[in-house]
Parts: sequence; structure tokens; C-alpha cells
Amino acid sequence: MEERPLAGHVALVAGGTRGGGRGIAVQLGAAGATVYVTGRSSGPGRSDLGRPETIEETAEQVTAAGGAGIPVRTDHSRPDEVRALVERIAAEQDGRLDVLVNSVWGGDPLTDWSHPLWEQDLDNGLRLLRQAVETHVITSRFALPLLVARGRGLVVEVTDGNTARYRGSFFYDLAKSAVIRLAVAQAAELKPHGVAAVAITPGFLRSEAVLEHFGVTEANWRDAIAQDPHFAHSETPAYLGRAVAALAADPGVMAKTGRALATWGLYEEYGFTDVDGARPDFAAHWADALVDEYGPLGDPL
Repeated sequence: MEERPLAGHVALVAGGTRGGGRGIAVQLGAAGATVYVTGRSSGPGRSDLGRPETIEETAEQVTAAGGAGIPVRTDHSRPDEVRALVERIAAEQDGRLDVLVNSVWGGDPLTDWSHPLWEQDLDNGLRLLRQAVETHVITSRFALPLLVARGRGLVVEVTDGNTARYRGSFFYDLAKSAVIRLAVAQAAELKPHGVAAVAITPGFLRSEAVLEHFGVTEANWRDAIAQDPHFAHSETPAYLGRAVAALAADPGVMAKTGRALATWGLYEEYGFTDVDGARPDFAAHWADALVDEYGPLGDPL
């Protein structure tokens, strides 16, 4: 891959405050892109998640990596805010948008892992769907015309898992499965316009929240393997980001449109590594260590 294959390209990473979204934004920047980083957690005011990460921090990391990070506080559940965001991008970038990443989530505190549907809080479940699915629809509704007008580009829907396997909680499963379907539907409608759309999943992601859960930092993350041996096969958000950057730089990406992809399949094709030089492959680990307990991971959609 060229050193800066996305120089001159413009990307919007919706939900780029932390986790996979931050990893994607920074790696798009490392490839040379101008990246609009959006979300609800900003220096002047945080989202209801109450976490410390902000879009400004992500934008600074994008710029430090070699791109141009532009933070824009946006609630992607509000069509008027998303419309204003896209109008700003169009005005500032002469109508150019090459990559749209729908990574809005925020559903962790709303996910009930302990109860079946009929025992869950309905308001929480429906709110999860609005945050994790409707936000993606709203963002694509306003951003896609910029890609269509250029006759090229890539839409990335960030999900969890790339198979039809049940994901352990009704509303969580519905949200993550629906996001894959969003990629499939957008791919069908965008294909005549030369724009690709894919879904992508990381493996065991070492997000800020996961590191906090285990009481470690990225610097000493291996200390948490004693708590969970599977954590040895985890990956940083940068690994996901490098996968997306590779897709965005691939002139033949249309061959993948409509598919649900994963970091563990793409690293072999594109040759990227994680920040420590490792190449985590959670599907391979699943086949070695988890299949007897949980069954097959399932074929990619």
C-alpha cells in the first residue's frame, strides 16, 4: 500500500469519539485523509454515557497521524443536525466525500445480557435500536448524495460479528444484524452509481471501555489475560482502522460491496498488522478454543 493512499480524500466517521470509530478515524488520517469526526461527546459537553473521550481528542489524533481531523459535535439521531453537518462538509470540501463510516453505537448501558425479550425493559430496548440503527439510516440519508454525485466512494457499517449467529441478547442481536442489512441494502442501491457499501466487524476489541473493565491500559493490557485467557487474542481499534483504510484505498473495493467483512479476513488480503506487529485472528481462535463450548462461529453473510 502507498504511504498516504488517501491523501486528498474526505471521510466522515460518525461515532468517532472512541472505540472502533476512533480507531478508524485515526487510521484514515494516517493514510492521508481529511476526517470529520462526529459524536455527542465534546469538550464543552459530554453525552449521557458520561465517558471522558471526546471528538476533539480523536480529531487531534487524526491530525497527529498525518491527516486533518475536524471535530463536529453532532447528535446523529437528530436529522436537522446531520443535515447541517453534511451541508458543512459539502461547503468546506467542494462537495467531496469519499468515505462514510457509520459507527454510532452507545448501546452498552442499554443492553440486557441477563433476560429474554419478554423480561426486558422495552423502553431501553427500543432506545438501543434508535441509537444503533436509526442513527445510521439518518446519516446515510443525508451523506449518500455526496458520494453518488462523485460516482465513487465507500460506505462502511461497523457491526459486531459477520454471521447470522445469535449475539446473546435480543435487542443487541437485532441492532448488530440490522446494521449488516443496512450495508446490503445500501450496496444494492449504490452499485449503479459506483459506490461500494460493506459491513465490518472487529474481533475481541480492546476499546477504552474494555480496558477499563479489566482494570488495565493499552500499555499493560496483557496483565488482563489472567482474568480472561481469550483476551490474549484481542486487537486494538487501530487494527479495525487499518482494515477500513485498506478498503478505502482499494480501487477494486466494488468487488466486496454488499458483504459482511472482518478484520480477521482482511489482514491476510491487505497485509496490515496491529500496532504491535501482531495479526489477531479471532475466528481462528474461536475454532481452536471456543467452538466446543459455543458451537461454530458461522459462515460470513
